[in-house]
Amino acid sequence: MPVVGTYQLFFLYSLQAEQDRLDFLLRTLALAAAALVALLGVMTWMVTRQTVLPVRRAAQVAERLADGHLEERMPVRGDDEMATLARSFNEMAAGLQDQIERMEELSALQRRFVSDVSHELRTPLTTIRMAGEVIHSSREDFDPAVKRSAELLSTQLDRFEDLLADLLEISRFDAGAAVLDAESRDVRDVVVAAVEHTFPLAGRRGSWLHVDIDDDVAVADIDPRRVERVLRNLLVNAVEHAEGSTVEVTVRADAYAVAVTVRDHGVGMTAEEATHVFDRFWRADPARARTSGGTGLGLAISLEDAHLHGGWLEAWGRPGRGASFRLTLPRRAGIRLTDSPLPLVPDDAVPPDPVTSFTGRSRTDPAALPDLTDAHEQQEVR
Repeated sequence: MPVVGTYQLFFLYSLQAEQDRLDFLLRTLALAAAALVALLGVMTWMVTRQTVLPVRRAAQVAERLADGHLEERMPVRGDDEMATLARSFNEMAAGLQDQIERMEELSALQRRFVSDVSHELRTPLTTIRMAGEVIHSSREDFDPAVKRSAELLSTQLDRFEDLLADLLEISRFDAGAAVLDAESRDVRDVVVAAVEHTFPLAGRRGSWLHVDIDDDVAVADIDPRRVERVLRNLLVNAVEHAEGSTVEVTVRADAYAVAVTVRDHGVGMTAEEATHVFDRFWRADPARARTSGGTGLGLAISLEDAHLHGGWLEAWGRPGRGASFRLTLPRRAGIRLTDSPLPLVPDDAVPPDPVTSFTGRSRTDPAALPDLTDAHEQQEVR
């Protein structure tokens, strides 16, 4: 300004109205956002409920079906995709129920047929046995051909009786009627009894039975008759396939279990064959004859006996290196096995054993005894 110089001019006024409008707008946007989020949450919950609940229900019904409740079905509501899924699931469950019921009925008929046939065959078999014993007792008066026929008749009748007994035992296992008469027994005594029963067969086959029993007491709650039958089947099977080699029987026990291994050094078997060795009437070589008169059900019955005790029966083998069978039984009823006191795979499985030559008597000679001095020297060399 002229004469007086330069001045600064300030204009002061209130912005409260604009601030109030801005706060109102922010509150409105916040409330709208909260309402929108709540609406989205409700919609998501409803859609999820409509989608997840039928799937969860289907999973529950499937579990019930797997547990044996074949009459379980899914509820069907509406005509949407979930209803279509429920109807399809129910149709599948009805088909499964029908097939399972047919299979159960067929299985029951088969078990009843085997049991009835086995029982009915006992009467004519008894008559044939009596007539066969009369013929067999007079075989010395017959010519050689008829005499041989009488001997074969007696042998096959013995095998026929064993087969009937095994079929009856299998039918009891299939029907769930097998009973375990458990008592507290030292497994070592049962092993010795089974080995003594196998001595004559081992002598005829030229095999040497080597028994390694620990000094510690191996008492367990077992059915002695069934356990001895398992061990006899394992020993007879080992002697039959040992090709005159040594059959090793080992017994060990710990705080929870008792284990018995039967090891032979004969023809052996492949890993795939070891998975089928407990099948009924199964043979690794169909052309191989059962020289000991087995029925083909011994190992299958042995497996059922082991399971009846709550134990294990396992097999290992390699071609040309023999086979090993391990029976593991809990020492007390109710103990769940997690390990075995003995290994299934022998220590000499890998690497291969060195080839040794023997200048003494053949190992297939029943009267041949092992040379303890040479064996001790071989162990020191190894």
